[in-house]
Amino acid sequence: MLLNEVKVRKIVELALTEDVGRADLTSSIVEGERAEAEIVAKEEGVVSGTLPARLTFELLDCEVDVLVEDGERIQPGDIVLKAYGEATALLAAERVALNFLMRLSGIATATRKVVERVREVNPDVIVAATRKVHPITGFLEKKAVSDGGGDLHRFGLDDAVLIKDNHLALVGSVRDAVRRARERVGFTKVIGVEVESIEDAVEAAKAGADHVLLDNMKPAEIRRAVNEVRKVREDVILEASGGITPENAPEYAETGVDVISLGWLTHSAPALDLSMRVRRMT
Repeated sequence: MLLNEVKVRKIVELALTEDVGRADLTSSIVEGERAEAEIVAKEEGVVSGTLPARLTFELLDCEVDVLVEDGERIQPGDIVLKAYGEATALLAAERVALNFLMRLSGIATATRKVVERVREVNPDVIVAATRKVHPITGFLEKKAVSDGGGDLHRFGLDDAVLIKDNHLALVGSVRDAVRRARERVGFTKVIGVEVESIEDAVEAAKAGADHVLLDNMKPAEIRRAVNEVRKVREDVILEASGGITPENAPEYAETGVDVISLGWLTHSAPALDLSMRVRRMT
């Protein structure tokens, strides 16, 4: 997944404005010094977020060498990037750059671990993110899931149709909801339906849904839903979602679904431990 650098730059500018404010009062004590900085891994993981980290330093007139690309594994002691410039600028950039890298690398690392675990029991299953992301920076979190080997799912409401419980409450039935969606969006858009029962899953498949999301079901119930839907149609994409964590993800992968989606990846994955060390340039 490629990022729009202009969009990322604007976000980084806002982050620096928020953190630095009018001036970095503490770093005034090193004014006039030139230094080099290294961002170093303190634990094993998968890197994501090098673009916003690089832009953070560059916006403060520092030179940057990115040594590890997004999606690559790192070990404790590995240097992710180096930056050179005025000591005051390096120190002003430190927290913002680390916040991006630690948060996004944590998501990528967690995703890679889940992908590896579930593919031991189901080599073909897709691990996907959800739209449970932070506003404004959600696309960076989705990118981090991709860097970890996961799928992005929908970025926003304009990507695909996903008929959920509140839509169904207003329309009245799965069949009518799918029919209305097909009439309004045309044949080029995927139509998905989120259901909470085997009966509704079968109805969605019969109505012509491309994608049926089995929400908040236990693995045993999902296994039965998969069997029943496959009797109706082989080509429908089946996804398990709701309450899935890294611990129980393999159970859901074993049910035979095509996709498991975890909001956990973007709202609860722990940050990867990284730090920045600085030394004076002679």
